[in-house]
Amino acid sequence: MQQVSIREDEEFIKLGQLLKKAGLVSSGVEAKIVIQDGLVEVNGEVDTRRGKKLVSGDVVSYNGQEVQVIK
Repeated sequence: MQQVSIREDEEFIKLGQLLKKAGLVSSGVEAKIVIQDGLVEVNGEVDTRRGKKLVSGDVVSYNGQEVQVIK
């Protein structure tokens, strides 16, 4: 499982930003589309909110890959 860290000065990362930072999508537009289409899961449940705030410990699944948020 890939891990993506939140910057030290931030408490969370938004779902769309995480997908880009992890390299799972190539652009914000692509992130918006896959999220709205219900293709992304947060902690095992589909979430269609691009601005969903993710905190350390959250796990995002997309396209057969999992990413865990770490501080």
